[in-house]
Parts: sequence; C-alpha cells; structure tokens
Amino acid sequence: MADVLIVEDKVSFGEMLKSSLEDAGISALWAKKGREALQTFKKEKFDIALIDLKLPDIDGIDLLREFKKFDTDTKFVIMTAFGTIERAVTAMKLGACDFLTKPFDVEDLITLLNKLIEERKQYYENILLRDETEKIHGLPTIIGTSESIQRAAQLLQKAAPTDTTVLILGESGTGKEIFARACHKLSARKENPFVPINCAAIPHDLLENELFGSERGAFTGAITRKLGKFELAKKGTIFLDEIGDLDLNLQAKILRVLQEKTFERLGGTISIKADVRVIAASNQDLAALVKLNKFREDLYYRLSVFPVILPPLRERKDDITLLVEHILKKLNSNKEISKEALNKLKTYDWPGNIRELENTIERANIIATDMIQTHHVLLPEGKMAERRYGPVKDLKEAAARGRERAEAEVMRRILAEVDGNKSEAARRLKVSYKTLLNRIKKYQKKGLL
Repeated sequence: MADVLIVEDKVSFGEMLKSSLEDAGISALWAKKGREALQTFKKEKFDIALIDLKLPDIDGIDLLREFKKFDTDTKFVIMTAFGTIERAVTAMKLGACDFLTKPFDVEDLITLLNKLIEERKQYYENILLRDETEKIHGLPTIIGTSESIQRAAQLLQKAAPTDTTVLILGESGTGKEIFARACHKLSARKENPFVPINCAAIPHDLLENELFGSERGAFTGAITRKLGKFELAKKGTIFLDEIGDLDLNLQAKILRVLQEKTFERLGGTISIKADVRVIAASNQDLAALVKLNKFREDLYYRLSVFPVILPPLRERKDDITLLVEHILKKLNSNKEISKEALNKLKTYDWPGNIRELENTIERANIIATDMIQTHHVLLPEGKMAERRYGPVKDLKEAAARGRERAEAEVMRRILAEVDGNKSEAARRLKVSYKTLLNRIKKYQKKGLL
C-alpha cells in the first residue's frame, strides 16, 4: 500500500513527482488518467491523493467526487494551473485539504505531504486508542522471579526480534496481553501500531468486518469504506486475543492471512497485502478443540510455531510480594502492606490470577488509610476455608465451620469500619480486647481473616 496516489497526465511531470517523493521516503503510485486512478483507488488504500484538476478523460472535480464516495478518510491535495484557482476553491469545498498552483517547488510539496502523513498516523492512533481501555507507555513490565515466569520471558525475548507468529497460552488474567505488547515493543515493528482485538468480545457476525474491513455497499449501512484491524496494524502487530472463540469461517480467513499475507475486505474482490505480525492468545486448550473439530488443525499448527505458556498465579506465589509492590506503585500509593496481609494473599489460589490480585489490592488500598492489614484484604473465604479445613465430616463440623466463617466476616467488616482500631472493634463486637486478639490470631491462621 502506497502512501500517495499521484494523478497526473503529463508523463515528464508525473515521473518527476513519483521519483522525488520516493527519494524523500514517501511511497507513491502514479496514474496517468483519471479513470485509471479511480480503479486503483477502489483497490488500494492511500493516505493522500495528489490530483491534477485538468485530466484528459475526466474532470478533476468529478474525480474527487468519485473518490469521496469510496473513502472519506483519504486526504486530497489539488494541483492546478494559475488560471483555474477558482476551481481549486471548489475542490476545497468538496473536501480537498489543500491546493498547489503550478509550477510549485517540489520541496514545498514534500513538506506538505509529510505533514499530512503525520496527521493520518495520529488519526489512526486515535482510532486504536478508542478501542483500548488504557494507553500503555513504554515497555510493559513483566514482574516475577519465579522460574516459570522467567522461562516464559526468556522465550519471549528470543521470539520478539523475529516476525514469527507467537501463540501465548494461559488462563484468564495471567497477563497474555502484557506479554504480547512486550513482544511488539522488543521487535523491529515497535514504532508502528500494536492493534489488539478480543475475538470473544465481538459478535461473530460483526467480527469479520472488524478484522478485515468492508467496502462501500458491502452490506446495509456500509456507506463508505471501513478499515479493518489488519489494515490499521500496517507494518505493526495485531494481537488476536481469545482466538479459540473464532468460528471456523473466520479461522479459514486468518489462516490465509498467515499463509499468503493477503486478505479481502467484505464486499471486495481485490487482495490486500497484510504487512503485519500476528500474535495470538487463548485461555483454552486449542489442541483439545482441534480434536472436537472446533478449531482448524492447519491453523493450530500455523499459530503454534512459537508457543509461550504463562503460568497461573497459584503456581508462582513467591512472586506475589513483587506483584503487590508493582500494583501499589501503579496506583500511586505510598501505603505499605503488612507481612500478615501478604501471607493471607499467599494462602489463596487466585482463580482470576493477576487481574484478581490487582482488583483485591486496589480495593484494599481504598479501604486502608495507612498500612494495608489483613482485614483490608477481602477474599472469598469459602474457597480458602475449604482448602484449609479439608472435606466436611458431619453436620456438627459443618455448623462449626459456618459459625467461624460468619464470625470472621463480621470481624473483618467491623475492623474495616474502624480502620483497624482493635479497641473500638472490641467495643462494637461486645468482647474483651484479649478475646478479639485471640480470635484475630485464630482466624488469620485458618485463612479466614
């Protein structure tokens, strides 16, 4: 895909423009006639169209109108002779962003084009940012010293400088997108877009349009050309999260992109080059889905050229201290966390992994006014109690456990309300200070508080 489409019927001038632009690092296609340019414009996507108003087969104003029918995002620059400035003004009213009067200095043209290309780049970045929950600056940080996370990080560092397709596998909340972003930032494509898309979050009937885009008239309501994620990721990286949720039809199209590096927009017949690196991720067992005929075997093998498996948090609990420190730093918090609170965090199995840990620490940071204590760390005690106690033997034991969980829940709530003031908590609970301390110690040991 070229940056600029030149529409100029004079051969010597057209050749000079194309050569000058390419010498300045701006890729360009040159069409000698208007109808030739229109056919090219329908097939390709351009940042800018540089149009001579006087063409042998179609009026430049009419050509601009046709261009605008197919794409309202492209910038249009008009070239006009001295005597036709009024027509250039008409073109500006139709949507052209600037005009140059012949003869003009090519350096002035290049300056203008570079400015417009930069504006287009920022425009695309703004489109992408609207699809993200937050803008991530710099290199995403991979936290942890455990052997399993370090092994995954080392694999990532080996794959990143290449253009190899990477498949990141792991449970929800283990940090698959952070690893994907790190892979992009460590690659030669780092200055170009990183475009994430969650394949499970978009209905199947809309996902193809999101991925590949559509032509004007492709379906009801398609009044102009829409760019898909593969085009927005030009020269960068596309991250296909939860790829196991793709239907078989879209799996076939993704396979073609990986094999042939081309795709078509919805309603289009022209193959578009996909200069993009693909990183995929899944929280499902794709090999098992292949056996169930829910995932294409050829796509699975194509994706899993370089698999990276992320461990769940329950298998790397030694990293919890570092992760908590990192989360508090992200929250711009100056609070510390007690040893007892950290121990409580390490007794829990974290089915939601790092995402659940982040939510827990954020909540504790809000509740605590100084140091984060165990009663600020609110966890589903039932799962922890189940693991601590083991299976229930009889109704008497079940009643005893239920009473302890209820007591621990009331103590946790009261301690949070009085911000950890044990004397005030004992008064509200109508027990002695010593009794309260003994109960706190007992329930902390059992992982209930």
